[in-house]
Amino acid sequence: MRDPAPTLRVRGVTKRFGAVVANDDVSFEAWPGEVHCLLGENGAGKSTLISMLAGLRLPDHGTLEIDGESRELASPAVSLAQGIGIVYQHSALIPTMTVIDNLVLAQAGFWLDNAKARGHLAELNDLLGTEIDPRALVGELGLGQQQQLEIARAMWAAPKLLVLDEPTSMLSRQGIEDLMLSIRRLTAHGVAVLLVTHKLDEAIALGDRVTVLREGRVVRRFRADELKRDGEDHGAALILDAMFGGAEMRPRMPTAEHRPESRGIDGAVLDALVIEGVSTARGSEGTPLEQVSLHLRRGEILGVAGIDGHGQRHLAEVIAGQRAPTEGSILFEGRDITAANVRARQRLGIRYVTDDRLREGVVGSFTVALNLLLKRIGERPFWRFGRMDRSKVLAHAEQLIEQYGIRASSPDVSAGTLSGGNIQKILIARELTDDPNVVVFNKPSYGLDVRTARLVHEQILRVADSGGSVLLISTDLDELVGLANRTVVLARGRIVARIENDGDRVRERLGEAIVGSASR
Repeated sequence: MRDPAPTLRVRGVTKRFGAVVANDDVSFEAWPGEVHCLLGENGAGKSTLISMLAGLRLPDHGTLEIDGESRELASPAVSLAQGIGIVYQHSALIPTMTVIDNLVLAQAGFWLDNAKARGHLAELNDLLGTEIDPRALVGELGLGQQQQLEIARAMWAAPKLLVLDEPTSMLSRQGIEDLMLSIRRLTAHGVAVLLVTHKLDEAIALGDRVTVLREGRVVRRFRADELKRDGEDHGAALILDAMFGGAEMRPRMPTAEHRPESRGIDGAVLDALVIEGVSTARGSEGTPLEQVSLHLRRGEILGVAGIDGHGQRHLAEVIAGQRAPTEGSILFEGRDITAANVRARQRLGIRYVTDDRLREGVVGSFTVALNLLLKRIGERPFWRFGRMDRSKVLAHAEQLIEQYGIRASSPDVSAGTLSGGNIQKILIARELTDDPNVVVFNKPSYGLDVRTARLVHEQILRVADSGGSVLLISTDLDELVGLANRTVVLARGRIVARIENDGDRVRERLGEAIVGSASR
């Protein structure tokens, strides 16, 4: 009798991009009915492996085996035919189509019965704990809701190998728990799950096997019992030691003692930004604002909590000048800037680090050097008489690449070829140049490894500690509790709670406010 074969065997796979080796002799197996977690810091080679499983790239050396047979996954269609389903970290949905049309198109062309599709979506909403409206335009959903739809679509297909790339980055705690239950149901039916994550607790809780990559190579393999034997903290320490070669200790979230106090001239607390009665028009990317009022003090980190898609994007874009309010006013240091455009606000030191890194944050085909100056193109000293001073542009880029630890082979490499963590470093380096006065961070650490997330948190603290002001929009309650002086809860476009970070059950109070607002 033939021994059972793994659903997926990656055998000696190497992939190069010029002089850069993305994967170097990588081998691992994913077995039926098991969760195999793939970990590594940003740039460790995880995304390249996913692209090869998706049929988007072929390995230079080595083989990919499905059910014991070597397969050349030469296209996405071949990958799907081999029973591989993939949920990407960044949405692949069509924003101008409805939810149900996206599902119909993805599953069986335009001829699938819509009523049947709606029934399947209702079942998946129950399974995932989501409320995805089949009639909604995908472009009107928040990024978190779009990612939930991607997960629902992949689970609908029920492949024999399901690859999940950071699937919980944008989910609520209940959504994460529901997804974990869904994964267990799939493995109970013999599906192999390859889970790419930066969340160590998820890897330890779910992983039957864990493979750690560093600089494109497999450096450690763990079985579940090894990581759980002496407790979760010990398991996390083992993983971190493998990821960073012992150079990093377990990163800790900043505590109240590290948070800067609100400050002002001669001890008086001053408002850097005042939003008064602001509403926005209904449109793409989530719920509009309704009569939102808040003030942001100098030297303060103000958190914004809530279920994703409930007005957070509208709030960020109103402050940045990318979206005009239909009513209300915005004051910066007492000056009315309601009608000021993006460039005018940039010059005032108002900056925005978007959560949509690939579509809005960078131009993927532009070089790293140009992306670091994306909002200053045409300005001195980098342009003179309409011509770019290449030496100044490159010198500026090299300085920021060094300062922020951006991993790029040169300033001339295309930004779109970098990992998500390095793209986030580009955004932060660009927006924090020249000591900004107000910075809006929208989900700044989602999808980042622990070291990159810690760097982001340090930069947030640095802005506030230098007297700037931060609006921190996040779905991660630990991030808000660790960084914010106080937090407002946004639901259906309105502020429904204001919570001081005074150390008294802050996380629980935030969770109760979010759950309470969702049930109204």
